[in-house]
Amino acid sequence: MSKPDVDLRTFDDGSWLRLGLYCPACGRWVSRDERGAHHPIELPPRLWVYTNYDCNLHCSYCLVSSSPWAERRGIDVQRFARLAGEAIQLGIDDLFLTGGEPFLVPEIFQMIALTAPRVRTTVLSNAIALRGKRLERLLAVNSPNLWIQVSLDDDEPGIHDQYRGAGSWRRAVDGIRRLQQSGVQVRVATTVTPELEPRLPRIRAFVQHTLGIPEDHHIVRPLLKRGFAEQGLEVNKGNLIPELTVDVDGVYWHPSGTDADLLVTPDTSSLRTALEEIARLVVTRAEGSTLQAFR
Repeated sequence: MSKPDVDLRTFDDGSWLRLGLYCPACGRWVSRDERGAHHPIELPPRLWVYTNYDCNLHCSYCLVSSSPWAERRGIDVQRFARLAGEAIQLGIDDLFLTGGEPFLVPEIFQMIALTAPRVRTTVLSNAIALRGKRLERLLAVNSPNLWIQVSLDDDEPGIHDQYRGAGSWRRAVDGIRRLQQSGVQVRVATTVTPELEPRLPRIRAFVQHTLGIPEDHHIVRPLLKRGFAEQGLEVNKGNLIPELTVDVDGVYWHPSGTDADLLVTPDTSSLRTALEEIARLVVTRAEGSTLQAFR
């Protein structure tokens, strides 16, 4: 999976990504009709927040090396509320909460309650923890703006469990069905490892026909060489469309990783300032570079 052009087009051509117009001088996303009065750059109006890094699984290709033994490095509710509020003022209309496993964080339900009434909010999860009291708390903050994105890497346990741990496929499928039965909106994300590539038609059919999730809510993405992954596509600031990403330690170029090479600034006090730096890097980057979107 080191042939970028072919593989990127095969698994994720980026056509789903909605690019907005961000004006650094004004500090907000502007409409297409306003373009002539501004000097905007194309940026998706999205914010990704790493709520934590600990996880109840130890996936062997995790982008940020999460595991049950990883330090939480959680972002507190007060900082989250400030960041989300500023992001919405700037014009963000899509917010993603990721980890780690966000539903290990007790405050995750407060975070959802803060944002889902205002913007589309997606929480990335393996769905295993969403049962009992956690599911009850999720239902208490459920909203038409809320989506749970669940990872599922095969139509049977084999390849999924190979990378994510024995028994995790069954628990993921059970979690998806619990969410659906409870009235929570679900998307599925599939990471295409070398073993899964020839089985893609099977997983697509399983998600659409067995789980009843429409094709446009099934995300099929390439394996990236980040974190625990020892193979996959290599991505960096030079070939990724920037998507504003925050964790407890800083602001990053893209949610595909929070390593030092993707760091924009360690200062999370002002998203506008971070966006100004992103805009500067976009403008000064060499012309002709091919940028790719991932989700």
